[in-house]
Amino acid sequence: MARIEELVHYPVKGCAGTSVPSAEMAPTGLLHDRTFMVVDEAGGFRSQRNDPRMALIRAGITADGTRLSLSVSPGEAEGEGRGVEGFAPLEVGVDPEGPRLDVTMHRQPFVGVDQGGEVAGWLSEVLGAPSRLVRVPDDHDRRVGGMTPGTSAFADSTAVLMASLSSLDLLNERILARGAEPVPMNRFRPNVVVSGWADPHTEDRVRALRLGTAELGYAKVCIRCVATMVDQSRGAKAGPEPLRTLADYRRADEGGVAFGAKFAVTRPGTLAVGDEVEVLAWDGSGSEGEGLRSALV
Repeated sequence: MARIEELVHYPVKGCAGTSVPSAEMAPTGLLHDRTFMVVDEAGGFRSQRNDPRMALIRAGITADGTRLSLSVSPGEAEGEGRGVEGFAPLEVGVDPEGPRLDVTMHRQPFVGVDQGGEVAGWLSEVLGAPSRLVRVPDDHDRRVGGMTPGTSAFADSTAVLMASLSSLDLLNERILARGAEPVPMNRFRPNVVVSGWADPHTEDRVRALRLGTAELGYAKVCIRCVATMVDQSRGAKAGPEPLRTLADYRRADEGGVAFGAKFAVTRPGTLAVGDEVEVLAWDGSGSEGEGLRSALV
């Protein structure tokens, strides 16, 4: 039986994730997921693609969303340039009514609520470049496409990213076979990690599912970028894996390589680690697991 192995939300886009035992699934995904985003002086979003040190920033948020805490994982980036020691944790009140800034993400225009000078100064010091923090406005109304359309906060696209342990196992088998080091699941920054599916990439074939009392609809496979080559414990690039090995067997028709699948929320609810992953509909190409190892060649 497939079950939820792990739930992870990322209050600040691009920063470290936080595993939670249970969560509320809102229309925009796990509650507080990608509610905040770090931007540069021009309003462009910062990500681990160009700022791998963001992986060392850990964000916490209160259940009611009114207080945000930031800290830096100590010492893990030793030898990777400027040290991370000496940055005291910061806790600030979330401002839903602050000045609105025009921001961009993947060349798309958005509006963010600026969270003030204190947190901007802290982030600028940690990242070594002028930065500000913005929050999703309360009237944020973003529409995202895919097989099942939906909405999301500051996620790259669709609200929920799901990946299975069997998919990771196959990838690491192939990485080990070429003499390289295996990669952990956190390289892919999923929201929902599933155990119990025998065949790799079963998540690609799910079309509708229930997790706890929440329901999701399949949107598309997740095309992976260079952020997967960032060692999340060191905040430094450590390529070429996993992209090199994924390119051997997971090339997508639209270009790039795929790992994990994105889902839209079709029914909000609550879910917890250990809950059954109940598939309500498959893609119609056969029984579960048929041909999955060669689904993308």
